[in-house]
Amino acid sequence: MDAQAMNHQPRPDTCVCTGHTGPWLLSTRLWSFREQLVSDTSSESIGGIQGEMLDPSQGPQGAGSQAGTSPLILNYPTAMQFPAMPSPEKIVFTYDPDEFEKFVEEWVPALDSLYVRVERQGGAGDHGIDVAAFLTRQGLEGPWHNYQCKRYKGTLAWSTAAGEIRKMFAGVVTGQFIVPDQYTFVAPSIGPSLQQALQRPVSTRKAFVEALRESTDKVITDLGLRLRREAEELAAETSFEIFQTVNMKQMLEQHKTTDFWVKRFPPEFPPRPAVMEPPEEPEPREARYVQQLVQVYAERWPSDASSLPQIAQHPTAGPHLRHQREAFFSAESLRRFGEEAYPPGHFEAIVKDIYDAVIDVARDDHPTGWKRLQAVTSQAISAGLTQTVFAQHVRTLDRTGVCHHLAHEDELTWCEGEGT
Repeated sequence: MDAQAMNHQPRPDTCVCTGHTGPWLLSTRLWSFREQLVSDTSSESIGGIQGEMLDPSQGPQGAGSQAGTSPLILNYPTAMQFPAMPSPEKIVFTYDPDEFEKFVEEWVPALDSLYVRVERQGGAGDHGIDVAAFLTRQGLEGPWHNYQCKRYKGTLAWSTAAGEIRKMFAGVVTGQFIVPDQYTFVAPSIGPSLQQALQRPVSTRKAFVEALRESTDKVITDLGLRLRREAEELAAETSFEIFQTVNMKQMLEQHKTTDFWVKRFPPEFPPRPAVMEPPEEPEPREARYVQQLVQVYAERWPSDASSLPQIAQHPTAGPHLRHQREAFFSAESLRRFGEEAYPPGHFEAIVKDIYDAVIDVARDDHPTGWKRLQAVTSQAISAGLTQTVFAQHVRTLDRTGVCHHLAHEDELTWCEGEGT
């Protein structure tokens, strides 16, 4: 029987519409990965490993595993239900100026518990104040901090910041407020020209005052001669050390301490734990995929690698089997991590992507099971995965391991004439 005919043999759980058993039904048989070994059921042996067959009534845990309930049937394309989530930093970069000011207003209270009030004042006629944080109830007439929000497609440059500083001095001489104790430029990206200018506050102040005398900025020319001179004198007397910028990563870490964080950004998932190591010898729960590998080795080296003891001593088959078992347990680690840390369906979406990528290769003609195994795992390694929040955790070894998970369920078989 050739590989294509073998893979089209009808099975009890085959889709009646398409005739395929693909992993959209695979979840109903994932119970074999969950170590629900039943000691009083039948066993079969190939290559020296005993494989205990599981009770078919045991469905996937958490879905249809209780008596009287239906097993979980995944409604694919599941992967499309889990779009990759951008990082909080990328989300902030999408904000328009109004939304960015709201974000800054949420963040400012996390900076100083001494603020008695934080107010957003951005808009026409704000005199360069977007978010004001007051240290006393005197408001703008007492000590206060200004947070100037700038949301541009590019970086915030000194030329733009200088315009805001001119606006601030104009506001002070017209009696709108006193000079703030601290003036922070808040932007997703700070340009090098602004960073360098604020690193040299004395020389920057000198250059600013000289430029102010020649400025044609309407906010300055509208002051009139007397107030313009006052603005120049005020600028010359003000320490430019009050001007500073904030690092976006630091800003996000501080925003994370507020109640607004969970409303604004998607939940963060934990990092993937260490990969499970396979036991020294194959266990009954590994029976089916290991049996398939034994058949591959026996076909290629019939005299030297037809049983597990022989394979262990074989210079090629032995290391190969160890590596394939490491891959199986790596994928099993990924599956368990997905179950514990993510909503249902994420691991199954990975399985579906890899199955779709390799099944035609598996059904093609190959001279040996070894060649089919090599072709399928190579295809799995290079396969594109639907980008989801979970896909970022998939490693190269997991991809090979998923192939063995599929072989464990007879969704893939390596040698012709093998399988159901």
